[in-house]
Amino acid sequence: MNQIKVNQQQTIVTLHQQGWSKRKIARELGLDRVTVRKYLAAETSKSPTPQTGSAPPAEPKSPTHPQTGSLAGIGPPSLCEPWKEEVAQALRAGFSVQRIYQDLVRAHQFAGSYHSVRRLALRLESVADLPFRRMECEPGAEAQVDFGQGAWVVEDGKRRRPHVLRVVLSHSRKGYSEAVWRQTTESFIRALENAFRHFGGVTRTLVIDNLRAAVSQADWFDPDLNPKVVSFCEHYGTIILPTKPFMPRHKGKVESGVKYVQSNALHGHQFESLTAQNIFLADWEKNVADTRIHGTTKQQVARIFAEVEKPALLPLPASLFPVFEEAPRTVHRDGYIELQRAYYSVPPQYVGRKVWARWELRLVRIYNQRWEQIALHTRHDPGKFATDPAHIHDHKRAIIERGADWLLDRARLIGPQSGTWAEQMLAQRGPQGLRVLHGLLAMAEKHPVAQLERACQLALAHGAWRLRDLRELLARATPPPQALFTFLETHPLIRDLSAYENLVPVCFVPPTETSTIDPHPA
Repeated sequence: MNQIKVNQQQTIVTLHQQGWSKRKIARELGLDRVTVRKYLAAETSKSPTPQTGSAPPAEPKSPTHPQTGSLAGIGPPSLCEPWKEEVAQALRAGFSVQRIYQDLVRAHQFAGSYHSVRRLALRLESVADLPFRRMECEPGAEAQVDFGQGAWVVEDGKRRRPHVLRVVLSHSRKGYSEAVWRQTTESFIRALENAFRHFGGVTRTLVIDNLRAAVSQADWFDPDLNPKVVSFCEHYGTIILPTKPFMPRHKGKVESGVKYVQSNALHGHQFESLTAQNIFLADWEKNVADTRIHGTTKQQVARIFAEVEKPALLPLPASLFPVFEEAPRTVHRDGYIELQRAYYSVPPQYVGRKVWARWELRLVRIYNQRWEQIALHTRHDPGKFATDPAHIHDHKRAIIERGADWLLDRARLIGPQSGTWAEQMLAQRGPQGLRVLHGLLAMAEKHPVAQLERACQLALAHGAWRLRDLRELLARATPPPQALFTFLETHPLIRDLSAYENLVPVCFVPPTETSTIDPHPA
């Protein structure tokens, strides 16, 4: 147990005897509620049992000041008391306790501790609490929504307790109640839709608690709402404004409305089914809740709703909000997502990324992170693949999958003869000609266009529709190249001409000396 001073222990006991709650005592003295509870329990165990006939203990004098409510005459006086007004002014100006303590030390050489200033600030704030401001709304401007516990339902010998969704129009206090088994997004949306149909219109805003069925991430300034709830609001032309976390007074009208349903309608009741409870709630809303004179407005709820608020509601849309399920998915490496054991394609740029899938009875819609629809498929059985041809990357698309028209267009780009041969060949050979067209395009990458055009012209003239005929014509039009031989200037087996000069001297005599040489020596 935390050890505190004796005077504080006595103060705890005295204030509790005066009827103060443990919370108020802890706040007044700057202590933890657990500490207050332990000291009170210890004091109770030490107090002797009163004897029969003994006089009741004298009522102790109240330790609080009649005007300020601050502690007086208990323990030593506070060192901050001379600057009490200055501290109060600083608190009203929004200064922190640490800043006030620093200013007291600097300006007045305050010798007390920070905790002394903090205790004074707590007492002043408890006395100077500002009243809550009431917020009243224009007709049709706002509805507040909240869940509470319903009455017990006994089915087949089993007791279950459902939740009750309560919707209250902030201006007229007209309400709608519906019991549901679970606080899921779907049950929340359908109960709201039933409330709109019951009212005959839609309010411009919905104030809700930060329930997980509607709010993915609570944030007073910028909360993340469930995408399905956002689509629901867009369908009905309204917006949802979650309250500040842990601040139930922001929707005080429906808070009291839930308590009203629990205490007036459902308390002491038990139903054989959820339907029976909802029938009872509908009859109670009509004959009890709507006919009462509201304690705040001092008017009958049904009359003020019919005369003032109902004409101000937004009109209902022509259709109900569609029934669908949704969930995030990651795109696999093959470009598909798995949904209830079936597979659906998405554009190739989303491989490995997160997408959002919505599916209903017949259709599957896939959205990116910006909520742009990127794919639409019909529902498939488990194990089946739904593939949109537009989702196949060009590099992964087989040429045969592009179709006959695409292949013919490519053949016409080669030349007029090639295009004409391709058209007539496909007409003659039918579906088998698709692979021939593929082969024709492959030949265009290996042979000159002029030779291929000449071969196609000859094939047209002779009615040749086989790819092998084109190959033969191309082979004839392009004879094999003749081998060219070159003479060698030097070789190990070939002697130089100077080696033959002595053997045939006459051949190497200059022309001027030929007349002196005897052509027929003896």
